[in-house]
Amino acid sequence: QAVLAQGWHRLHARVASPNLPGGASTLVLGQLPRPQRLRIQVEMLGTLLLWVIRLALCYLAGLWAYSIRLYAVINYGKVIHEFDPWFNYRAAEYLAANGAEKFFKWFDHTAWYPLGRPVGTTIYPGMQFASVWIWQALQHFGIDMSLNDVCVFTPAWFGVVATFFLGLLTYETSRSVDAAVVSALIMSIIPAHIMRSVAGGYDNECVAISCLCATFYFWCRSLRSSWSWPWGVVTGLSYFCMVAAWGGYIYVLNMIGLHAAFLIIFRPYDSTLHRAYSLFFIIGTALAIQVPVVGLTPLRSLEQMGPMGVFLWLQILEVLHTIRRYKKMDDAAFRAFSKTVFSAVIAAGVAVAAVLFQMGFFGPISARVRGLFVQHTRTGNPLVDSVAEHQATSPRAYWQYLHYMCYLSPLGWALLLTEPTNSKFFLIIYSAVTYYFSSKMNRLVLLMGPPCCSLGGVAISFIVNWGLGQIGELWKALEGELDAAQEEPQKGSKKGGDAAKTQSSKSKSKKKPKGELLGMLSEIFEPIVEVYHEATGPRRAAGVLSLFVLAYMSVNFYFYCDKMAEAMSQPSIILKARSGALIDDYREAYWWLRDNTPEDSRVMAWWDYGYQINGVAQRTTIADGNTWNHEHIATLGRCLTNPEKKAHNIIRHLADYVLVWTGGGGDDLAKSPHMARIANSVYSDVCPGDPTCSLFGIDQQGNPTKMMSESLLYKLHGHNQKAGVQANPRLFTEAYTSKHNLVRIFKVVNISQESKDFAMDPANRKCDAPGSWYCEGQYPPALQKLIEKRKAFKQLEDFNADQKDKDAEEYQKAYHARMAGKSILSS
Repeated sequence: QAVLAQGWHRLHARVASPNLPGGASTLVLGQLPRPQRLRIQVEMLGTLLLWVIRLALCYLAGLWAYSIRLYAVINYGKVIHEFDPWFNYRAAEYLAANGAEKFFKWFDHTAWYPLGRPVGTTIYPGMQFASVWIWQALQHFGIDMSLNDVCVFTPAWFGVVATFFLGLLTYETSRSVDAAVVSALIMSIIPAHIMRSVAGGYDNECVAISCLCATFYFWCRSLRSSWSWPWGVVTGLSYFCMVAAWGGYIYVLNMIGLHAAFLIIFRPYDSTLHRAYSLFFIIGTALAIQVPVVGLTPLRSLEQMGPMGVFLWLQILEVLHTIRRYKKMDDAAFRAFSKTVFSAVIAAGVAVAAVLFQMGFFGPISARVRGLFVQHTRTGNPLVDSVAEHQATSPRAYWQYLHYMCYLSPLGWALLLTEPTNSKFFLIIYSAVTYYFSSKMNRLVLLMGPPCCSLGGVAISFIVNWGLGQIGELWKALEGELDAAQEEPQKGSKKGGDAAKTQSSKSKSKKKPKGELLGMLSEIFEPIVEVYHEATGPRRAAGVLSLFVLAYMSVNFYFYCDKMAEAMSQPSIILKARSGALIDDYREAYWWLRDNTPEDSRVMAWWDYGYQINGVAQRTTIADGNTWNHEHIATLGRCLTNPEKKAHNIIRHLADYVLVWTGGGGDDLAKSPHMARIANSVYSDVCPGDPTCSLFGIDQQGNPTKMMSESLLYKLHGHNQKAGVQANPRLFTEAYTSKHNLVRIFKVVNISQESKDFAMDPANRKCDAPGSWYCEGQYPPALQKLIEKRKAFKQLEDFNADQKDKDAEEYQKAYHARMAGKSILSS
């Protein structure tokens, strides 16, 4: 490949050479001797073949990116997976049926009963709009495809898009076509990307990673030359797509801002940076605030003040350099002038920021973001800590999702340092920062996929080119002999010429680089370099060995990724037995609810399952997979962990049915300690003096504690299946148990119709303005005493407030001590 890549360059040199036979300045193949003409034709063919191979590999990358994500469709059919994707699909259905205007004014009273949820202003709608537009386009061209099927295939389609944009980003940062092609091949199958982009996994990240790669590519493209800055417009538009698709847009914004700040500090100032960043920031921010869930956050959030500061910094620098050119200042005068201006600006900025802080203009740093900068792996919020994705990343997880890239990426990172450019600096900073944050939270391994693929592509292309280069020395030797035979020079002049060349090369090799440090390094490594050049045989052997090892690793990597793709394509809503038979208990239970209960039925279940109950069963839920209302989820946890009678006194005012997951594994009984902790974080009487609810659980022998055995969850879970365990038939009656005992549904006896009518009456909803669409429901009067007992949980973002809550601080201290295995007294 390295030999063929030289063909075009040599051909171009011959075409432009004035020293052709006969003094011609234009190459005419027919005038050349036959061996030389044949060699040029072979070189032309080799160059063409090289590009054909590159294009074929690009096609293969797209094919792999699509096909490897279809295991779920092949094995389970066109099914929406997991939990969150069902909410996203339901939102896409509403958008397709009602249009954008009603979508953004959609207040869903069938979720978070009886409060409801303003979906239109609490969702990142980019993926839904993309899916609906694709579906409408297919309908326009007469292609019959349901919206469900479009949503199922959307992750696979955008997996292909992300693959190609990552390849473009790699080319822009490395200026190597081969590295770009290799990185695209890796990106197409790497598990770190597949984990959120399998067909059916209709989650925000599947579209967001494509937007992330596109935004980073366009940003680096805008810095390529002094005339590239108009690409900043496209960067801003791509960033808007990122904002609309995922809350991780803050990461993208800060990444570009950090890169720009680095270039300001460590590189000579260039107006291209000012223009490109200004276009990106102005267009991106202006469009971002149009997304309802974002609003004015870019102007008020502390998490986004850094990029805004970089924007203002660049404006000041551009003004200063403009004044310098106009007044023709020398370096000393310009430094003094800049120091004066920046001192005044910083003083004014600090004063303005202090006033805005006092006014409460800036929003606090969120719990998840703050958790990325603390040492412990617990956030102090039992609701957040109950999600496994929020735990710190283990080394095993890196190997599982990145595999060989764990070894190749550091090599690629080191290679970029050899000849750094503005774009190379971006990939260097991007990969380093992403690695830090991915180590703090397990789910952020997803973000390591793109930079690892880019760095892996750089490393592999280097190894391949080096290995082939060692083998290619034979070709160069043969080529030299052919040139000598055709030119037929005089032996004496040839020897003299060779001697001159040798002497010239020796003199060049003796030239030391400028600078004391570089000269010192040159002297240190000069013997090693000489040995490297002289050891021709070992180098060729090492080149061949490296190619064989790389070939083996490539094949192994592909089959590993293929195996991982199939494993990650198993939807939690459908299981597969060892015999290969499908276990469809969950959907069958939801279908039973849909077909056998009144449409206004309310179903209480742990918050994980709310999205599926809303989407599949089409029934009202008490809570869904969102975590935006901690206190409401705590109330749900109290219902499930309270003694049966106390729980019924609450549930009869909220639900008609209670659904529990059974069957072992990660069922509700396994999750119950989290339920108790979350409930106790708001209702301190659930586990008095014990923030981790250590008395609510099951011992190593499988025996429940007294508190566990009396709980409603334990009674419903083991009803008539465990010795001595039975639900009180005057409170709850069994309505449905799935075929494989994975789901059980109980009907609530003696529900309060008065409370149900109160919650369903639009007159009892609190609207933010007369005639407004934003109308939040209220708890029925019978539960007011319970609601008054709860204390709003002080989450981590509340630590930014001036007024501290002593009880909250004591709770946090005790919680962290217990989770660390310490006693409260010792802490």
